[in-house]
Amino acid sequence: MVKTVLITGTSRGIGFEFAAQYAASGWKVHACCRRPGDVSFDHGIDVHALDVTDQASIEALASSLDGTAIDLLINNAGIFGGPRQDVGETRDDDWELVIRTNVIAPFRVTDALRGHLARASQPVVVHISSLAGSIADNHSGGIHLYRTSKTALNMVAANQARDLAGDGITVLALHPGWVRTDMGGQSAPLSTQESVAGLRQVIASASTEMSGGFFNHDGRPLPW
Repeated sequence: MVKTVLITGTSRGIGFEFAAQYAASGWKVHACCRRPGDVSFDHGIDVHALDVTDQASIEALASSLDGTAIDLLINNAGIFGGPRQDVGETRDDDWELVIRTNVIAPFRVTDALRGHLARASQPVVVHISSLAGSIADNHSGGIHLYRTSKTALNMVAANQARDLAGDGITVLALHPGWVRTDMGGQSAPLSTQESVAGLRQVIASASTEMSGGFFNHDGRPLPW
C-alpha cells in the first residue's frame, strides 16, 4: 500500500530534498510552499500553496485533503530570524515572526491535520528542530531568536507526543545536522541528500517508545 507524506517548506533545501527522496521511493507526496509556481520537481508530486503563518491557509489545505490519510507529516518550514540576535540588538517584531513561524505554525499545521493522521495505521509527525535549541548543549550563547524558537518547538513535540498518543500518533523532534542550505551556508559538512537520507532512516525506525524524543539525523538521542 502506498504511503502518504505531507511536507512543509519544500521550495528549497531540506524540504525540497525530502519531497524528492520520498517520491523516488514510491511515496505519495504532498509538497507545500508559499509559491508553488516557483518550484519544479522531477517526480509526480502534488504541490500545494501554504503559508504556515496564516491560519486560513492551513485550514484551506486541510480541507482540500479531506478524507486523505497522512502517514507522515514533516513540519520543515522555518526561518533563522536575521542577523540581530545578540544581547542588546534583538527586535520584538523579528522575534515574534520567528516564534510564529518556527513554533506556532508547526503546532497549528499538526492540529489541523490531526484527523488525517489518525486515519493512517502508524502515523508519524516530525518537527525539524535544531541542536541550537538544546539547553544542555548551549555553551556559546547568542542567536537568541533562533535558539528559543527551537527550544519551544522541542516542547511542542514533547507535549504533542503525549496529547496525540490516543490517536496512535508518534511525534519526533529531529536535528538535520549542519547542512549546506541557504540557512546553513556553504561551509556546512552535510549535503541535503546526506542529511535527508539519515533523517529518513530515523523516521522509518520511529516507534511509540521514541515519541517525544529529540534525535540527531544519525539516530543519536540529543540532550534537552
